[in-house]
Formats: sequence, C-alpha cells, structure tokens
Amino acid sequence: MKNDKINSKVILVGAGPGDKDLLTIKGYNAIKQANIILYDALVNKEILSYANKNVPCIYVGKRNNNHKYSQDDINEMLVTNAINYGTVVRLKGGDPFVFGRGSEEIDYVESRGIETELVPGVSSAISVPASQGIPLTKRGISNSFWVITATVSDGSLPKDFALAAQSSATIVVLMGLRKFSLLINEVQKYRQGYTPFAVIQNGTCVDEKIMTGAINNTANIAKEIDVTVPGIIVFGDVVSESTSFMDEEIQRVLELSL
Repeated sequence: MKNDKINSKVILVGAGPGDKDLLTIKGYNAIKQANIILYDALVNKEILSYANKNVPCIYVGKRNNNHKYSQDDINEMLVTNAINYGTVVRLKGGDPFVFGRGSEEIDYVESRGIETELVPGVSSAISVPASQGIPLTKRGISNSFWVITATVSDGSLPKDFALAAQSSATIVVLMGLRKFSLLINEVQKYRQGYTPFAVIQNGTCVDEKIMTGAINNTANIAKEIDVTVPGIIVFGDVVSESTSFMDEEIQRVLELSL
C-alpha cells in the first residue's frame, strides 16, 4: 500500500556516454533529489558519488547476457521503490530514449499511477564519434546519418541496415561488436572497398580506444575487438576526418613502401 506521506516519482536520467563531465546539469540536479538510484551497466560509477550520503544505489545492468534482473523485474522495482522511498532516479547510459528502453519503463510506471520525468542525456551515438574528431555530417561529405542497432529481438540484423548501407549517409551502429564481420559484409555489398570505418570502445572515457580502416581490409581489427567492452561502429567518408584514420593510412602507406 502506498504511503500517502511519500511523494512517489520516477526520474529517468541519461548519464551520457561515459565521461562523468558529460552528465547534464539537469541530470546532476535530479541525482541530488534521489532517495534511491537504480543504475545501468554503462553508467560511469563516479556519477553515483553525486548522490546524497546514504542514498542506496542498486545495480540493475544487463551486459553480455548477464542479467541479474529481467526488464519486468526492473519495471516492478521502479514502482516498488517509488512507493517505499519517494523519488527514484533511474540512471541510464547515453540517452534513455535511444535503445535504452526508457519509454517502456515510463509507460509501465505511469500505468501504475506514479509520476514520471525524463531528463535526456548526451547520446553516445553522436558524442563518441565527435570525441575522436568524426563529424556525423559535413558539408560536401555527408548530409545525413543513421543510428541503428545491430540486433533485433530475434537476433538478426535489422532490415533497415541494408537500406542504410545502400545510402550515402554516415552509419552509426550501436550494440554491434559481436556482429562486426556480418556488418562489414553487408556494407561491402553496397559501398566501395575504400569506405572508411571506425570502431570506438569505451568512448569518452580515459581508456577510450579507436581502431580505423577501410571495409576491404578488416582482418587485423576484427582480431583486436574485445566484444566484452562497450563500443560503437561508424561507417562513412566522415571517418577520414579523424586523425586516427589519417595516422593509420600513413602507417599503411609506409608499410607498403618497404
């Protein structure tokens, strides 16, 4: 039974791509209001230190099929904790409405008669490429971009990926490292072999790693990818704007000249 003295509310907060300083001011203020926090795997743990002393922080993350709680469990935890504690902050990596199931959680909480609020976050889809000097759009190079997941509920590639590959737009793939070779094969069907790509892992963090190349030469990079580490893949000519890509190309030319 709900305690009428408690003002129950769930605030979904986007924690940004990894760097704690990319948390928004509104997100910070929401965390300061929290009576309890439920946080995901991709949230920088340093952000939890912004909470008031003795505020419980419960890990509900899901990574690499290691799920302590199902989505149904999490939905119910949001409601139960809002009833018992008051203000629940649901802290999610990136932006809650970009492949974050944020809208599902809001729908469920509201269906139980509890107030909700959304605090958008800095999406990794845009900020992580930017952190490596890759603009998703640039005049004369790319005037649009796709943001797409590599996996739908049945485990297959989404049908839209083929449409993205056929376009001239920049493609940003989230949750795609385990399907790297499959993605490369699909892009090769529609784009030139020298099309640049980048794999960026732990984006915006101190241990950020970028690997770049062309889609016709991926063997070495495929071996380097650690699929247990979060990352994104970017396809398109804009990748050539990155200094990492230019450094790789210089090294490749030097090796060919030997």
